[in-house]
Amino acid sequence: MTQSVDRKRENEKKLVAQMITLYCNKKHGTRKGECCAECAALESYARTRSDRCPFMETKTFCANCKVHCYKPDMREKIREVMRFAGPCMILTNPLIVVQHLIDTRKRKIKQSKENA
Repeated sequence: MTQSVDRKRENEKKLVAQMITLYCNKKHGTRKGECCAECAALESYARTRSDRCPFMETKTFCANCKVHCYKPDMREKIREVMRFAGPCMILTNPLIVVQHLIDTRKRKIKQSKENA
């Protein structure tokens, strides 16, 4: 595995951890930088999924992936976290938010061309 894929994997895990922590602090009232047991379990699950992702080299974001490896209940939990924490990330990680918006838009355009 190349160093860039390893770096991408670690960056993704770090970003997801930031989002889960932010969500937990605001929604569950935990101390800044800490998570409740439920959110810690979600973070651990997300790390495992990221470690096992066979598409890491080419994928942009999990939402744009054709294969969804999260169990349905965990997928719904991570969606809830992303919906809440995503807009907040503009303040803490604006570059990744802009990149996500661009990649999502490109994916939608590509899908509409394939369907036409």
